[in-house]
Amino acid sequence: MADVVTGEAVVVEVRVAQLPSRALALLIDMVLQFLAIFGLTLLFGMLSAVTEEAFAVALTILLSALVLVGYPVIFETLTRGRSLGKLALGLRVVSDDGSPERFRQALFRGLSGLLEFWFLSGAPALISSLISERGKRLGDVFAGTIVISERAPRQAPPPEMPAPLAAWATTLELSRLPEDLAATARQYLSRWHQLSPAVRHDMGVRIAGQFATYVSPPPPPAAPPYAYLAAVLAERRRRTQMRLAHQARSVAATAYFPAAPPAPSFPGAPVTPAFALRAPGPPPSPADTQPTAGGFIPPA
Repeated sequence: MADVVTGEAVVVEVRVAQLPSRALALLIDMVLQFLAIFGLTLLFGMLSAVTEEAFAVALTILLSALVLVGYPVIFETLTRGRSLGKLALGLRVVSDDGSPERFRQALFRGLSGLLEFWFLSGAPALISSLISERGKRLGDVFAGTIVISERAPRQAPPPEMPAPLAAWATTLELSRLPEDLAATARQYLSRWHQLSPAVRHDMGVRIAGQFATYVSPPPPPAAPPYAYLAAVLAERRRRTQMRLAHQARSVAATAYFPAAPPAPSFPGAPVTPAFALRAPGPPPSPADTQPTAGGFIPPA
């Protein structure tokens, strides 16, 4: 995982593509490019029988270079960062800020890929990917891009609240519970059925003991460790959902009912209302609506 800072200064967590998946995607792309070059070579070999041999060789070299560079550039530009190999393995090239890959970046990656993979047999790309924290090859460094994985692993459903502990969970103090410890408990509960009884019990007791240093009050004496951890995580998730729902309602209410106008900037200044209602006056008398000598009717 890696953190990506967007243009709006929002930190987004993305899954960086691993080296084996990137290598397999590259292998698929190189096989397709080799087949395209092989087909062009056969085609212009037949054309050399009716044209000059030098012209056929020059045209073959030109189109081969276009295949090696144009294939990744065209596909990644049209598909927003995915070649056929990356599409097969669920990978995508994005900018360092998480935005879609642009044509300029795809061109930089394509030109550097010609040097890294076809001329130098991939050695610079391998060394750069092993050194970089985000697995960047030289083309990614020059273009300001990163390869991410769009296929997230299947996650287990969140733990449900055990019915006997529901009333006790509403009294919990959870503000001091660390996020990494909560993640450890979630992973333990997701693999609970896969563990042996002895390992299941030992891990549950150990994690529950760590929870007890941050969560109060303590659980009922007869509560097993897995039920205690499930109750704490379920209550924590419920409170988070309630807080987010309250924030969403507050934002919606602010959008529909804007705040009142600001107070005067200096003492004693009169407050000017946004609008004023004028009390209706008495209806005009018939004499007021009679035309004058010149035929003019005074306004009411």
